[in-house]
Amino acid sequence: MFTKKSLVIIVIIITALFVASRWHWNFFDDSDIEQVQGVETQTQKELRVNFLDVNQGDAILIETPGGAQILLDGGEGQAVLAKLGKYLPMTDRTIELMVLSHPHSDHLDGLIEVLKRYTVKEVWFTDVVHTSSGYLEFLNLLKDKNIPVKNIFACTEIKEAGCSEEINFEEGVIFKVLWPVENLAGKRVAELNNSSLVLKLVYGANAWLLPGDLDSAGENQLAINKPWELKADMLKVSHHGSSSATGEAFLRLVSPTDAVISVGADNDYGHPSLRIINRLKRASVNIWRTDELGDIITIGDGSAIKITNP
Repeated sequence: MFTKKSLVIIVIIITALFVASRWHWNFFDDSDIEQVQGVETQTQKELRVNFLDVNQGDAILIETPGGAQILLDGGEGQAVLAKLGKYLPMTDRTIELMVLSHPHSDHLDGLIEVLKRYTVKEVWFTDVVHTSSGYLEFLNLLKDKNIPVKNIFACTEIKEAGCSEEINFEEGVIFKVLWPVENLAGKRVAELNNSSLVLKLVYGANAWLLPGDLDSAGENQLAINKPWELKADMLKVSHHGSSSATGEAFLRLVSPTDAVISVGADNDYGHPSLRIINRLKRASVNIWRTDELGDIITIGDGSAIKITNP
């Protein structure tokens, strides 16, 4: 049984809670709620392009404003798995889009490990012929898991059936397809690096040029075919900074403010070449290296790109 005193105390507490709740909702009127929601929406409108430190290889995780994850190349071995665990929510085991620039192991092997462990909704690649055991395993996984694939190649003046000029991934997020300029499906090529899928990622006024391992022969042809499409704020330096790429004429057309070099520390290839480092410096390009800084995080809001490393 409640005493008269305890009942009075209970009534006072209930009244106080009611008044406090009324004050709370009156304090945050509709305009305040909209403003808070607006801040959240603004944050969601950022596009993140994460250049992952996977030692001597390429792996780029793109996080779109709509919440999708795109993985472009996966490096060699399993290093990319730890990176995905770092940047993706624990409960998120889905990659909306996987892209393979070309089937060399330092771009391919990590993607195989991801295919084994994640749900991948779609894969883009050139479908070029290559007979390495890793590439055959990659193709078999795509088939066994019944993953939709898209053979990607750029359009020219003579538009070959199935070519792509640009692909709208989601509202405001556009991939411009620059290379290769022919359908490589079922074809053998003399040099896999120059079969690299070259994409320009565009978000508002922001642009990232992602050329895989394209070497100077491919760069020169690209400069002839689509020079007006090469301008970008951010350049992923081709072929880990090899002296066989990032020619002066090509660099002038891209005219980037910043460049990322995905490269392993003390690698056996002498990457990045001192010649390329000096070329970038002469062009007043800011250089960001994964062997020195780890992951390079670039965040675009449609007008400017900010760069950090966690």
